[in-house]
Amino acid sequence: QVQLVESGGGLLRPGESARLSCSASGFTLKDYGIAWFRRAPGKEREAVASISPLGSTLYGDSVKGRFTISRDNDKNTVTLQMNSLKPEDTAVYYCAAKPRGAWYTGPHNIYMYSNWGQGTQVTVSS
Repeated sequence: QVQLVESGGGLLRPGESARLSCSASGFTLKDYGIAWFRRAPGKEREAVASISPLGSTLYGDSVKGRFTISRDNDKNTVTLQMNSLKPEDTAVYYCAAKPRGAWYTGPHNIYMYSNWGQGTQVTVSS
């Protein structure tokens, strides 16, 4: 069964850190670029960060300097380290996989992201 499973998140206070993990089963992550998207209530889906099959990273403007995406192909896992969290980071976070051959469509372009996780809630509140 091909699936992505997110873990981590929860309820955090402003300024705290959290780590989200995206684990793949049924397919090999090294053949895919991975992105984290998020959706906050009442807002459109937003691309947070992405990492190409070769390890190049791209970040959304709102998280630059605070979030770091990394991948461990041996563990078939991608991690999103989130530091200096803000209330506006509150959202459901999803990881998604785009095949290597489709990466040219743009890492933050939702087009051709073929596999999605179920999402994990991150709430930042004092």
